[in-house]
Amino acid sequence: MSDLIRRDPRQEWIARNRLHPQHAELIAPAAETRGPSGLIRRNPHAVGFIGPNGIKRIDRLAGNGPQLGQRRGGAKAAAEVQLPLITVVTPDFYVVAVMDMVGGRLTGHDKDVLGQAHKLVRESDGEGAVVAVVFGESKEEAFDKAGVDRLIHLEGEAYAGYSPEARLTALSVIESQLKPRYWLFPDSINGGNELGCRLAAKLGERPATQAWQVDSSTAVCRGGSQRIDITRDTPRLLLLAEECADPIDETRHEVLPIELDTMPGTLVRIEDRGQVAVDPNQIPLAEAEFILSAGNGIHDWDQFHKAAEVLGATEGASRVAVDDGFMPRFRQVGATGTWVTARVYVAVGISGAIQHLQGIGQCDKVVAINTDAGCDMVKRADLSLIGDSQEILAELIQLVEQHRQGGAEDAA
Repeated sequence: MSDLIRRDPRQEWIARNRLHPQHAELIAPAAETRGPSGLIRRNPHAVGFIGPNGIKRIDRLAGNGPQLGQRRGGAKAAAEVQLPLITVVTPDFYVVAVMDMVGGRLTGHDKDVLGQAHKLVRESDGEGAVVAVVFGESKEEAFDKAGVDRLIHLEGEAYAGYSPEARLTALSVIESQLKPRYWLFPDSINGGNELGCRLAAKLGERPATQAWQVDSSTAVCRGGSQRIDITRDTPRLLLLAEECADPIDETRHEVLPIELDTMPGTLVRIEDRGQVAVDPNQIPLAEAEFILSAGNGIHDWDQFHKAAEVLGATEGASRVAVDDGFMPRFRQVGATGTWVTARVYVAVGISGAIQHLQGIGQCDKVVAINTDAGCDMVKRADLSLIGDSQEILAELIQLVEQHRQGGAEDAA
């Protein structure tokens, strides 16, 4: 019986699910292997570890970073690690990546696209430069660490809001001026998919959509409702899926601006009338951008519902709150509920079970409100408030209402 091979269905499921936080750890290659000559060879790609939010981390200081008790600027504070600067003086070709820039900042999807752009540059002949195209207001301060060699920033009323016609005109000017070897777009609902399809139609290109494994010769795309892979020759225009490549995190780039030629006039047929106000609780959890989630630490549920209403947040809950009957089942967040990708996730009174942390692994910013400073949710959070949730929510509601009243008075 000991010779029988036993299958683990859960590990097989994780191996098939590339978005699972434990996927990379499960299929990671061995850190050291013994070669045919008997020498032990180290694999430089098998470094780092998977953090609690499912993101791979690399400790470049090898545990020699500043400790929590050290004061900033003190004699014991470690010097900041200066990443090597990559410069491209006279590029032979360009790879243009058009960014979504949700909220004026690079998203995780944008950084994946920039990583794919550098992968195509490395596999091509000659010295290439990655050009990032940004429309509208930009609050991003780390273009250099994201891998941007050249930056085209187009701002003004013409590019504010939903403006596909003006943006398409600008991309046409970039096409005639730079003649890029590849065009890369994030295949997302934030504008990348539509703008990429519009440019493909204008240039007469047949784009690759939902591409997630791309090199200079072949592109593997997801099809059949994410059930099958389609392999084709790598086209000039690519709509890339999330996690298509590793983002740039070990180098800095010079981010030189590029000025475009005179922009031709655009006949605008589409008018952006602004966003339509909707009830946040009518938005599915999987699509919500701002979630206020409740756990076992909530004792005043009327106050929690009021806080969500005042903040304009979609309500979520931990499994404990759902099992106790305080929230419906479709509000449950986690691996056994709904996997969320919110820009801001506020966890109130949630300790942070592993299933819950897996469900919020793709959230950009996590805020924890808890009385336990050592719980897993506080360790995962980008910002933590240690104290009674009822008092903190009451203060938060008061501050938001005062801010809105002040804004109304200023408008009057």
